[in-house]
Amino acid sequence: MSENIKRRAFITLLGGAVVWPLGARAQQAGMPVIGFLNQGAAKPSAYLAAAFRKGLKEVGYVEGYNVAIEYRWAESQYNQLPELAADLISRKVSVLAVAFLPAALAAKAATSTIPICFVTGADPVNQGLVASLNRPGGNVTGVAFLSQLLGAKRLGLLHELVPAASMFAVLVNPTNPNAEGVTKDLQAAGHTLGKQILVLPASTEREIDGHFGTLDQQRVAALIVAPDAFFDSQRDHIVELVARHAIPAIYERREAAMAGGLMSYGANVADAYHQAGIYTGRILKGEKPADLPVMQPTNLSLSLTSTRPRCSASQFHRACSSSPTR
Repeated sequence: MSENIKRRAFITLLGGAVVWPLGARAQQAGMPVIGFLNQGAAKPSAYLAAAFRKGLKEVGYVEGYNVAIEYRWAESQYNQLPELAADLISRKVSVLAVAFLPAALAAKAATSTIPICFVTGADPVNQGLVASLNRPGGNVTGVAFLSQLLGAKRLGLLHELVPAASMFAVLVNPTNPNAEGVTKDLQAAGHTLGKQILVLPASTEREIDGHFGTLDQQRVAALIVAPDAFFDSQRDHIVELVARHAIPAIYERREAAMAGGLMSYGANVADAYHQAGIYTGRILKGEKPADLPVMQPTNLSLSLTSTRPRCSASQFHRACSSSPTR
């Protein structure tokens, strides 16, 4: 086992609690153990883990009382996910709760017997996680908020801000399995609008920084930040760069708008974790993943900030009015 995996196995800090020893004691006492595998980092995802535990509690499971949770965080190092999944499986967990697509794919590849409950913004059918949304089949089900399919809508919102612009850009992490699908969908949407989409691949902070010089050189009108755990961990830095370069940008999560980003459009990810917690509890009680349809969000929301770079107040209002919060 690598040093990184060993470190993560012993230090799973979430809400001030070190939970590996608790998991070990729980297994000895016969308490069920959930393997929580996340491709992001613990600190920025703490509120999501809390939403997951809230869902668990609603179906009768409280961490440390009648269930234990083993946390593993890949910290955006997607190549570590298979080893982290294997580590959890070796600990005889009862259910694997995984987020997002890279973690779900790693878990599915690692086991065909342990139940898996995922949270993902990708299409789980197209990605091979389940046979269908209504009848998942196998050992996998979960919550899909289909963020990847909202790229065209995000582009449309930016188009409303700068309708005369000819070039837009998308910041995408090439190590994410979603990257190709996100890029193709946006390019197709751009073609429909008669707009060029500049793809900016970045998997390090240095690459992110370098691309903002490109935005200026190419006279890019606006930026779409693709859904990705690494970009979530870099949220404040990206928002600061966007403000410094005075370029309109749209994000997946409302937390980016709350941090000062112009706007976000998508599902409530915390609610998806909450629903995954409920499903995980139901699986612990004996329900089969194959019998639990993949859940999808019923509400999408547009979150806004007061920042209005490179666009007039009337343009900003028109874009916001075209997609009211639901």
